[in-house]
Amino acid sequence: MITVVVCTTCGQQEDSVDGKRPGEHFANRVEEALKQHALSDVGEPVVQLQRTRCLMSCKRSCSAALHQSGKYSYVFGEFTPDVDSAEALLDFTAGYRVSETGQVPFKQWPQGIKGHFVARIPPLQFAEAAGRAESSISSSKSEVSHG
Repeated sequence: MITVVVCTTCGQQEDSVDGKRPGEHFANRVEEALKQHALSDVGEPVVQLQRTRCLMSCKRSCSAALHQSGKYSYVFGEFTPDVDSAEALLDFTAGYRVSETGQVPFKQWPQGIKGHFVARIPPLQFAEAAGRAESSISSSKSEVSHG
């Protein structure tokens, strides 16, 4: 299952509309767009929305993240809380869904996602493998230097 995480506390309180911050409005737009997109397998949804109170990307609000186990994760920022931004996020999610690694070729990026990347985070399995390799290299070097 792919999880789209949207920060609901993004935006300044003075930017609130109807007592809701821009992040809450963006989460609502993403939820509405998700209902319109055909992101499902055999009637089962493959994308879920998770709302969170903070992604610690306050200077780049509105923020969202995209995650699926075994794939690269992404953090996005500087979205406006509107339908076009929600659609761009879900259009990128569609490409992410069919990618084995989570990497979507640049030419497949929707225009509305370009310039909104904050971070790309390697899958945990990748990080664990890199850590084992580094540990192995360190052990080899210490054996050589003490041998």
